[in-house]
Amino acid sequence: MDLSIIIVNYNVKEFLQNLLHSIFKAGTNLNYEIIVVDNASDDGSAEIIREQFPAVKLIVNKVNLGFGKANNLAMKIAAGKYLLLLNPDTIVREDTFEKMISFFEKHKEAGLAGCKILNPDGTLQLACRRSFPGPWTSFTKVTGLSNLFPKSKLFARYNLTYLNENETYEVDAISGSFMMMTKEVYDKVGGFDEQFFMYGEDLDLCYRIQKAGYKVYYVPETQIIHYKGESTKRSSYDEVKFFYSAMHLFVKKHLSSSFIVELILRSAIVVRGAFAFLARKKLIIISIIIDFIIFNLCLYAAEKIYMNLSGWKGFPASAVIIVYTVPALIQMFIAMIVGAYRQDKISVLKIQLSVLVSLPVLTSLTFFFKEFAYSRAVVLISYLFLMVFLSFWRAVAKVVFKVGLSFDSAGQKRTLVVGLNETALMIGHKLQHKRTDLRNIVGLIGFSNKEVGMKINSFEVVGTDQNIQKIIKEFNVNEIIFSSSEISYNKMMEIVSRCQNENVEFKIVGSNLEFIVGKTAVTLLDDMPLIELHYNISDPKMKFIKTLFDICLAFPALFLIYPFIYFNHKLSGRKSDFSDFILDVPKVLTGKYSFVGPKSRKEDNLYFGKPGLTGYWYIEYGNQEEIEKLDFYYAKNQNIWLDLEILGKSINKMWSKNS
Repeated sequence: MDLSIIIVNYNVKEFLQNLLHSIFKAGTNLNYEIIVVDNASDDGSAEIIREQFPAVKLIVNKVNLGFGKANNLAMKIAAGKYLLLLNPDTIVREDTFEKMISFFEKHKEAGLAGCKILNPDGTLQLACRRSFPGPWTSFTKVTGLSNLFPKSKLFARYNLTYLNENETYEVDAISGSFMMMTKEVYDKVGGFDEQFFMYGEDLDLCYRIQKAGYKVYYVPETQIIHYKGESTKRSSYDEVKFFYSAMHLFVKKHLSSSFIVELILRSAIVVRGAFAFLARKKLIIISIIIDFIIFNLCLYAAEKIYMNLSGWKGFPASAVIIVYTVPALIQMFIAMIVGAYRQDKISVLKIQLSVLVSLPVLTSLTFFFKEFAYSRAVVLISYLFLMVFLSFWRAVAKVVFKVGLSFDSAGQKRTLVVGLNETALMIGHKLQHKRTDLRNIVGLIGFSNKEVGMKINSFEVVGTDQNIQKIIKEFNVNEIIFSSSEISYNKMMEIVSRCQNENVEFKIVGSNLEFIVGKTAVTLLDDMPLIELHYNISDPKMKFIKTLFDICLAFPALFLIYPFIYFNHKLSGRKSDFSDFILDVPKVLTGKYSFVGPKSRKEDNLYFGKPGLTGYWYIEYGNQEEIEKLDFYYAKNQNIWLDLEILGKSINKMWSKNS
């Protein structure tokens, strides 16, 4: 066999199909095989290969093994004299394979070669010819000197932009998107180093091949087009982290003696990582800075007002720094706990909640630090201002500047409809034509990878229930609507639970109102009721209050009751429901249990809150189905008063059983 073509695919089935068609045209005069390794794609890639390209050898991984490890799986079974590693988001010319094989036949010293790689706009993709990251090349790359002086041999050594792109020459490294080698070289050197998950493995392979006595060539006699990034852009991995970590791993492995190179790359990792972090968290950072400034302005105004009203002389100079720093930081910390700072959203209600929580916290601290308890009146005045101005700037940002809204620029909700039956399609059409609520129907969610990419009427199936979180992020979805006639309530709850941190509204359409999880806001969609799905147990505010309740109850129980129950149990050996309940209190402090909650569920992915030491399952008798209904009810209506009621009834039942 002349050639084995190896392709590692991850969620780019459209590009993969185009590539395969171009390969068939390019391989008419060759005896070749195609091996596709699918890295746990959830877009239906594997199903497409099986159905439309049965001649392709397919390896399906259950998890994403990374680029290098996946290629190694295929190279081990490859039968060709030459091995070609090819990215799925590429297109080859009809003469590509023959010209590259011809080059190897003429250059026996060649161990690895790559062709000219073009961007979709026809420009040269710089990564197709590179130098290793030595001290000087690393410095010029990181500092941008290589971009400033692309024709300089001194500064442009990393991407070799000073060389003629239409001439063949030996290079340090080529791009992993197109790498051809002989089977002999693979047998001698081996495949990719599997320490590299994504990025850097091509540099490492080039380095090892040259160490083995072979040469690496850039061959522009033929070209491919590479839609760079398509095979990785849908990945959930942080590309910045992987790229610079890979560069650091390469330097550590092969250039460990070069302190300068490692220092430069470590600096690049830190700087680029910091910029990437700031870019992702900019809304949070800006919100914290604005809140800090507003807090201190409010405190300053309150200080001056109280000085004018009472004759108070103000904070002493020795305490100014602490007074204007610590309370603000406490407010920021509490705001963060209650979820007021998010990278994609700003919330007026949550910042108001944080103010209400931090006020008693800050006031109570003055009892312990008397030297700073100058005036609680100043605290009250400043918090009145704080409630107004922290809410005001957020409202202005949302209404005027559209910051942190869960809507697109046109004011439309971006909606997914879960289901593919007639009801789901009817929902989609009615939502599209509903004038009172503007919506952009992103697509449908099916239940099988085979359905992904299908067009049903005017709607595309964009994902499945298994990868819905990825679809939410990819399409910036902020509303999900279920068709109750096609999906079970358990499945709905499972999806809601998995997506509870995605800032998405969940709603259900059904012919009746038999399923309501949490408080409901009902909108009529012609003859179909649209019910908003929201349940208290997953609300960040309710979670915070419940956690606070558990902690406040656990400590007194642990110190005042637990020792007596523990020693009584050890001495007498007797057990009761009440003693078991008290002896389990430490589990609450671990954060894995709550005083009140559902029974532990290990067999499914439903979320009804942390498992409880007691709950409806204890005070009510019934079979598994009835207990599940009670768990639904608890998830829907959970609040502190309900927890206290269940706790009281549970303790009463425990004592009744003992008497």
